Amino acid sequence: MTASYSFKAALWLYPGEAGWHFLTLPAEIADDVRVQTAGSSKAFGSIKVKAEIGGHSWQTSLFRDNKSSSYLLPVKKGVRDKAKIDEGDEVTVHLSLDGL
Repeated sequence: MTASYSFKAALWLYPGEAGWHFLTLPAEIADDVRVQTAGSSKAFGSIKVKAEIGGHSWQTSLFRDNKSSSYLLPVKKGVRDKAKIDEGDEVTVHLSLDGL
């Protein structure tokens, strides 16, 4: 069984030189992900997922974010370019937890 979610979130840029872009999972989805993956997260609390934005999918990991009490979904440059999205854009995300 695979746990799947759809949500809208605004793309934001992590402050610093690296230029990482993220989406923050809504609280109710983060809570469910936490329950679904209890005891099975990897290094740094990461959780393997498949994500899709604008018809472009990729394999990545969610990372715990103590500041927001949620999870962060990194969106790499190749996906941002293909989906034609940038910092501040609200996007629809389809997310599935690998291996559940």
